[in-house]
Order: sequence, then structure tokens, then C-alpha cells
Amino acid sequence: MRTKYFLLFAFILCFGVVASTAQRPPTPRASQKAEVAQTIASTQIAIVYSRPAVKGRLIFAPATAELAAKAGGEKTLDGASQGKGEPLVPYGHVWRAGANEATTFSTTDDVLINGKLLPAGKYSLSMIPEKHYWTVIFNKDDGQWGSFSYDKAKDALRVLAKSESASKSTELLTFTIDDVTDDSATVVLSWDKIRVPFTVKVNDVVGATIGHLREFVAAADANDPGAPLAAGTYAKANKRDSEANVWFEMALKRSEARVAQKETMRNLAQQATILVNLGRKADAIKVAERGVVVGKAAKEDTSNLEKQIEKWKLSS
Repeated sequence: MRTKYFLLFAFILCFGVVASTAQRPPTPRASQKAEVAQTIASTQIAIVYSRPAVKGRLIFAPATAELAAKAGGEKTLDGASQGKGEPLVPYGHVWRAGANEATTFSTTDDVLINGKLLPAGKYSLSMIPEKHYWTVIFNKDDGQWGSFSYDKAKDALRVLAKSESASKSTELLTFTIDDVTDDSATVVLSWDKIRVPFTVKVNDVVGATIGHLREFVAAADANDPGAPLAAGTYAKANKRDSEANVWFEMALKRSEARVAQKETMRNLAQQATILVNLGRKADAIKVAERGVVVGKAAKEDTSNLEKQIEKWKLSS
């Protein structure tokens, strides 16, 4: 009897641990997990999804009257509801755009999806298929299973995307990120003989990059002038002079401390560059000339620095 109760207790304990951690055992799935990611300017986007296979099934088609009655409205169908000859993904119903857990879309910065603003964040990505135009849904609940607990009130954005007929069938559902430019890309869902593209455009490339540069400088070595110099150079090139000057002043302070500790041609050349960016060209030339002296004493090649000094003198 004790053995029986011990085994029952062990089973309950084990089940409780599994349930509380909500971890899926590492066993193979019929629809394997995948991820596609892309950097657009300095913005990172990523889609995490599972890849169901066609397996000879009818995938996208109008719902039969009987099937539509089981759902009603845009309600998600669970896959088990479909009878023989009925589509796996019927028109007019919310679909997880994949299998298993919700497909997710994440972006580190605000982007425009088909011209409409989507704030930075992580979202579940669902779709409502139709014959010609699909609804693409970005929902704030990114932790749901599939889209079975989908709540329209939590939508962050809905856009329309025109579906296209594919020249050949795609057996495993696939997301790709194509046509990448300096500020945009096209996300394409391909499955069976259908392609559904939508555009992702960074809303403000310079503003987003300035934000990432702040994080970059904050995380860098507090004694290294290189990080604020790089950040200031980008800001200045993009006419963000106030931010640029703050970073250049930070870089100069660090450079002065480094040079005071030890003069090298490299340290002095870097300080001269900082001074030029602050509009102090005469001071920059003096520092660079000192760099040439130090470099020659160390038997280094000073030719590039000497050429730079001549350019600064000619432009003074």
C-alpha cells in the first residue's frame, strides 16, 4: 500500500513540476520551429514560427457552410474541426500563420507595415486569408498557443496584403525577408501555391540609429574615446549637431586622459580627429604634428597622418 501511495505521490509531483514550468519536452514535432531575421539600417526584425507541411491537403479555400457555422465570425478553427474535403485554412478565419505556438514578429524600432505604423515590440502574427486580399494582424498577446485565445481588442495593427499565385508549390510553410534596401524590406509568407507579401519600412532610420548609438556608447568602455567618436561622426553626418557635439566632447575628455597617460601617434591622431569635428582645426593640427613627432621617434609610418595635416592646412 505504501508503495502504491509513493508512486502516486511521485507521479503528482512530477506532473506538477512539468505543468508549473510549462516547458515542452525536447521531442521532434511534425511542424518544426524556424526563425528568419534581418537588419534594416540599424533596426532588427525577426519572425519565429513553425512550419507545417501541405501533405496533399487542401490548404486555402472558402469554408463550407457547415465549417463556417462551427466558428462564426473570425473565430479561429482548431484544425480538428475540418472534415474530409474541407480546407485546413478556410477563408475568413483568423489563422496563426504557422503551427503550434503563435507566430511572432518582433522589431527593435517603430516600423511602417504597408505604410501603417507599428511601434517597436514583439507581437503575435496572425492572418485572415481571403481569395485576393489577406488581413495581416499584429496582436499584443505574443504568448498564446496558436491563435486560439486571440482577442481582437489586443490588436496593435491590421493591414491588408494582396495574395499572389506562386509558380510552384511550397511544401513547408516559409517566411522570407526579401528586397532589402537601406530602409525597407518585404516579408513574404509562402505555402502551397500562395505567396503573401507585406512591406516593412523603418519609420525613422536616423532617429532609430541615434537611439541605438546611445545604447552603444553607454555599454562601451568608459575610458575609450572610440565609441563616442563613432557616434558623434554618424550624428554629425546626419545633421544631428547637438547630439554630435555632446559625443565629441565626451570623446575629447576621454582622449585627453588617455594621451596624458601615454602619448602614442594613434592616440594623438584620434584626438586631432575629435578636435576637427568640434571645429577646432588649429588645435587639431598642433596635436597631429605632435603625433608625427611621437610616431617617428617610435619608428612608425607617419605618412598618412602627415598627408592629413596638409589637407587640414589647405582647408583652413
